[in-house]
Amino acid sequence: MRFADIEFGEVWMVDFEFSQPVGGLPEPVCMVANELTSSRTIRLFNDELRRCGNEPPYAVTRNSLVVSYYAIAELSCHLALGWPLPVCVLDLYVEFRNLTNGLETPAGNSLLGALAWFGIDLMDAVEKDTMRQLAIRGGPWSAEERTALLAYCERDVIALRKLFERMRPKLDIKRALLRGRYMKAAAKMEHIGIPIDTASLATLRENWELIQDRLIAGVDVDYGVFNGRTFKTDRFADYLVKNGIPWQRLPSGNLALDEDTFRIMESLYPQIAPLRQLRATLSQMRLSELAVGADSRNRCRLSPFRARTGRNQPSNTKFIFGPSVWLRGLIYPAPGYGVAYVDWSQQEFGIAAALSRDEAMMRAYMSGDPYLEFAKQARAVPADATKRSHAAIRNQFKSCALAVQYGMGAEALAVRIAQPVSQARDLLRLHWETYRQFWKWSDASVDFAMLYGYLTTVFGWTIHVGSHVNPRSLRNYPMQANGAEMLRLACCLASERGVRVCAPIHDAILIEAAEDELEHAIAEAQRAMSDASAVVLDGFRLHSDARPIIHRYEDERGKQMWETCWQVIRELQMKGQVQLKEEEPALREPWRCYVV
Repeated sequence: MRFADIEFGEVWMVDFEFSQPVGGLPEPVCMVANELTSSRTIRLFNDELRRCGNEPPYAVTRNSLVVSYYAIAELSCHLALGWPLPVCVLDLYVEFRNLTNGLETPAGNSLLGALAWFGIDLMDAVEKDTMRQLAIRGGPWSAEERTALLAYCERDVIALRKLFERMRPKLDIKRALLRGRYMKAAAKMEHIGIPIDTASLATLRENWELIQDRLIAGVDVDYGVFNGRTFKTDRFADYLVKNGIPWQRLPSGNLALDEDTFRIMESLYPQIAPLRQLRATLSQMRLSELAVGADSRNRCRLSPFRARTGRNQPSNTKFIFGPSVWLRGLIYPAPGYGVAYVDWSQQEFGIAAALSRDEAMMRAYMSGDPYLEFAKQARAVPADATKRSHAAIRNQFKSCALAVQYGMGAEALAVRIAQPVSQARDLLRLHWETYRQFWKWSDASVDFAMLYGYLTTVFGWTIHVGSHVNPRSLRNYPMQANGAEMLRLACCLASERGVRVCAPIHDAILIEAAEDELEHAIAEAQRAMSDASAVVLDGFRLHSDARPIIHRYEDERGKQMWETCWQVIRELQMKGQVQLKEEEPALREPWRCYVV
């Protein structure tokens, strides 16, 4: 079968049914595969799959194409069975998301939703759920159940074939294969997972109510804004007045109490940090939902391409990087191993500079401190200014640069920098005067989207302009969506080069290696990230930073809350209210991080 200038000798429609414990690896139940040209069909149940050995019963070479819907499921089953991953993967879920991104999909983005969108005869949703639950239940299965599961799996393959035929003329196969390549990397990351200190997690889970009450008592002593477990807005308003802290209000006149506002105010008034973390902890923390398997690894569905920008969107309660930042202290490499958090430096600033080809902006990025360089280019600080000598001004210019990236106006920027609106307007004017080429490009992007009804990334991830248009999100889309492209390519390159990538995190990756190999793994990860940026940005390379961690994961933003939490546990232990194991790692070494 030929797609443009690519020809495949075989095209396989593949579907697995499997069960999977929370945080664990999938257990394949059955599989059906159908080859498009010959119509050959392979039906195998659990024991038959195992007897295939280390090779799948269908071709996975460069000359063949494997087609699935949400291919991570099938690819994860390959990894669980010890099979090699297909060289060429076409994921119709991803391609359907790309065709409809930004538009209303009345039946959602599932296989049923895609079939409905294209007017293909629908499967029975009730039967689908029944069969899925039968697979999830696990064995043993009766002969009738085995037959029913295989028949259901085959109906999915038939539906997949119909969908493929309908979508085929709309596919940009080269870019679709690149997206399929990322689904392979994502399957590997889900397979690897993130190492977790399960003993400390168990202690937190078992004593969470007691800990919450003590945390409130310990933190609120400096604020006086809680009544029991209830945050009182009037008391918080009194605290702000007493401490001279201006706070953003809603059009109704009420205080803005959303997480974004708290984060902004925390950057201006660091004394707010413990209170923000406490509120986030109380509102978001559902420790029972954190997905940790029997092998002490955090695994959950990464949900690639779920966001409109194409970013991953894992569950905020199941993924260790979703809840409050202090809980990341539970990331705990096994003895002899380390992890490293590798992220791009000012990624979106660099993307904006490179895509707009704004020479001044690119020079600012390459300086190593684009925010200070922006202030120098705007002649707001002398040429010999440093981050230390002009910290306040640099922070204002940093806030301005970030405000532009996120489409903030002068009023919102004024709140962020705690300055009059007039000063915020001056900062935005300086940005426009300093980076005129960027603004010309940014305005043109919005105009293009409004005129033609879509925007696309360098690799073809598209946002369609629907009936509800948000010019701010359109202006930011090229930075965020191309940033997502860059992260996906970096994950592919790092994984293919032998780096053990545990997870993607917005503009970063978490990797794992043996202690004596960690430095090399970091170098390979940074090389992959640099190469990915050069591909996306036409030769312009972004810098990256790495934080190697041999013991417990550390994030300075959560250090105080982590230590407070474990101090509470020590006190409860001394009073006999909490029983702990002697080997409790978090008590033995509450926060020790060795940086290579």
